[in-house]
Amino acid sequence: MPLRAYKPTSPGRRFVTRSTFEEITTDKPHKPLLEPKKRISGRNSQGRMTVRHRGGGEKRHFRRIDFKRDKWDVPARLASIEYDPNRSARIGLLHYRDGDKRYMLVPNGLEVGDEVVAGPKAEARVGNALPLRNIPLGTTIHNIELVAGRGAQLVRSAGTSAQLLAKEGGHAQVRMPSGEVRRIDMRCMATVGQVGNLDHENQNMGKAGRVRHMGRRPQTRGVAMTPRDHPHGGGEGKSPTGMPPKTPWGQPAMGHRTRRNKTTGRNIVRSRHRKS
Repeated sequence: MPLRAYKPTSPGRRFVTRSTFEEITTDKPHKPLLEPKKRISGRNSQGRMTVRHRGGGEKRHFRRIDFKRDKWDVPARLASIEYDPNRSARIGLLHYRDGDKRYMLVPNGLEVGDEVVAGPKAEARVGNALPLRNIPLGTTIHNIELVAGRGAQLVRSAGTSAQLLAKEGGHAQVRMPSGEVRRIDMRCMATVGQVGNLDHENQNMGKAGRVRHMGRRPQTRGVAMTPRDHPHGGGEGKSPTGMPPKTPWGQPAMGHRTRRNKTTGRNIVRSRHRKS
């Protein structure tokens, strides 16, 4: 999954890099697993904008991914590796021995034709999904459930991985990609290995148009606005903010911690903000 650079035949080509897509084996997705995806452009159910700088972009279908991996003890063969426009990782189509077909996130090292299986009795090798209770300590894992049976919510983006550190009582301690150590119920499922497409983070968009194709609209700096539009605005010519960074609504920004989640926050053993 290396990156490809281009000759600078134009200013937009000078710095752009993109994936070679050499691991992709087909450009036709499995139609029964496709769903229409409506572009909401940062609007909520009332039509009001709740997330700025979203809109436009290419049309795309949603691929239904099996994040639960709840088809236990049924071997499946990786039939194809596909591009998914909705996520940074690659997805693979699994052909189960009983005829069922599902998508999964493709881990690094898994190739077309390889066999994977899910369940407590599965071997702890790349692509297999097991409860945390049955995974050996020190194993690299991804696609981790936060609540048993809900489906994976953690460590799903390209190139990410977590590590199983310890088991105590009914919980396991897992080190996240951010460095945070978190307690997770040992009944939760996780997939062995590291998410593929490792070079995704090294890509250079190269030009603004490519970012617009992804559905991201331009952002205006606060210091370029008027005082009525942003706390950083105003002044003659270029001027500093003159205050600690703030959002357009006057709230502290850029480093100010806003997370308040008592439900899952109590399971954090070591914060990702720890001092080195």
